[in-house]
Amino acid sequence: MIYLKLFLEFFKIGLFTFGGGYAMIPLLRETILKYGWMSESAFYDFIGVCESTPGPIAVNMASYVGSTQGGLLGSIVATFGVALPSFIIILLIASVMKKIVKNKYFIYFMDGIKPVILGLILSTGVLLFIKTIGYNGLSSFDFDYKSLIIFGLILIISLFSKFIIKKKMNTILLIVFSAILGIIVCVL
Repeated sequence: MIYLKLFLEFFKIGLFTFGGGYAMIPLLRETILKYGWMSESAFYDFIGVCESTPGPIAVNMASYVGSTQGGLLGSIVATFGVALPSFIIILLIASVMKKIVKNKYFIYFMDGIKPVILGLILSTGVLLFIKTIGYNGLSSFDFDYKSLIIFGLILIISLFSKFIIKKKMNTILLIVFSAILGIIVCVL
């Protein structure tokens, strides 16, 4: 039964989420917390792990949750479930790509979907930010100045790189630098 539930839930996530990994985070969160597959705090920690490892967030999350709930087979089933809709949709789009790109209804559909994707990504960013600095709910706020210091330093470095040096900083370098800052700030 757990294998069917893992497949169907992750299939729904893969089927109804446009915009990639960041747009999937709210639906992943809702589903994972609903079934108690992970605590909220573990979920946000794992988002950080997913960002630091190769592969899409949804695939990494499905693999992990599947393995905790159903072992290796659970991991395979959940990962297959989240990836299958994208595979099918890409096959369909690729077969009719030249016609569909110029179709006015497809263009209207894409114009309508873009604000939703942006909203999901922005809400995920804001939610991750407030959770990182210590917000746990209306009655609980444990301010984490260390996370805010790291965020501020990374923001300053990114902006300095982009506007003063006129070169976007390498994402891998930012991740490595963030990890080093995390170790330094938390040890102090």
